[in-house]
Amino acid sequence: QVQLVESGGGLVQAGGSLSVSCAASGLTFSRYAMGWFRQAPGKDREFVAGIGWGGSSTYYADSVKGRFTISRDNTKNTVYLQMNSLKPEDTAVYYCAADRKWYATARADEYDYWGQGTQVTVSS
Repeated sequence: QVQLVESGGGLVQAGGSLSVSCAASGLTFSRYAMGWFRQAPGKDREFVAGIGWGGSSTYYADSVKGRFTISRDNTKNTVYLQMNSLKPEDTAVYYCAADRKWYATARADEYDYWGQGTQVTVSS
């Protein structure tokens, strides 16, 4: 059974930093592209960042480019999202997802597995 478990969310002031993690099990992690998505209340789920198998190929939404960094550790079956210079508009539930392709895409419907999400709240 595939499980993706996010952790590390919380409350942070605007301008601060936060890191979230996603631990995967039940799949060959190194053969899945991984993505982070987020969903704010009343809004659609949106792509945040993605990373390919080996970690060298990354892809970011324009809204987070230069502030967020996605990385992965295939020895720990874990993907990370480091978030810096956080803004109140970054407040959302953050989800990780796994895609059975070598490269990450921004399309949520391309992903095969999803975590349950972790709340990130940025206060102004």
